[in-house]
Amino acid sequence: MMGLIWAHPARLPVPEAAPNVAPHGRRQGEKRKLTTVAGIDPDDDGGAAERGGPSYSYKPSLLGAPSEYRLKPEGLAWSAGRYSGTVRYDRITHIGLSFRPVTMQTQRYIAEIWSTDNPKLRIASTTCRSLMEQARQDAEYTAFITELHRRIGHAGSSAQFIAGTPGIRFWLGVVVFVAAALGLGTLMVRALLLGEMAGAALVGGFFLLFVWQVGWILLRNQPGTYRPDALPAKVLPPQKGANWFSEKIMRK
Repeated sequence: MMGLIWAHPARLPVPEAAPNVAPHGRRQGEKRKLTTVAGIDPDDDGGAAERGGPSYSYKPSLLGAPSEYRLKPEGLAWSAGRYSGTVRYDRITHIGLSFRPVTMQTQRYIAEIWSTDNPKLRIASTTCRSLMEQARQDAEYTAFITELHRRIGHAGSSAQFIAGTPGIRFWLGVVVFVAAALGLGTLMVRALLLGEMAGAALVGGFFLLFVWQVGWILLRNQPGTYRPDALPAKVLPPQKGANWFSEKIMRK
């Protein structure tokens, strides 16, 4: 009969507890250090520069992949789903900044970038979080776009910097706006002459709403050019406690 080997439980070696490591080699609970949009994290000891520089991302739609951008020393790196690339700063030909509100977000701004060897890139100041929510990223967007312009200027690029809507589209929009405003105004006056006060009030409400919303969009999207070191406030998100309209009135 074979003898049974028995060891006292107290004498069995106890394995040391494995460190609580996250899938990417970080301990759980350890705060991940990210590159800040404004530049380098002061606690990163140069790690931000090694990873490539400031970054910005947003989701253009609920089901679509996020669009990600990073400012590297050699150019603007971008990725959208399975597509990606890098635009050298000196090969950027045009940059357009504009004010583009949508139904779910009235404070939305767009930067469009054209280059010689990449598709047109679009960077929005809002990100889609749900069917009913477009979240604003004002500070991150402004800092990223400002830094992008600074790097383009330092690269000696001959890019054109355009603010607002291109001339033909803008003036076509003005013509449609004036025609629609005159039509609504005429209907309101006719209703008043006929004594239809309720109808006149309804048309007057639509008239005021239309003039305010569409007129505000046209005002902020007047076509023009700018320098990379002097971005126009009218096509950038307003700073906290201020807005472009109040600043313009104060300057006058």
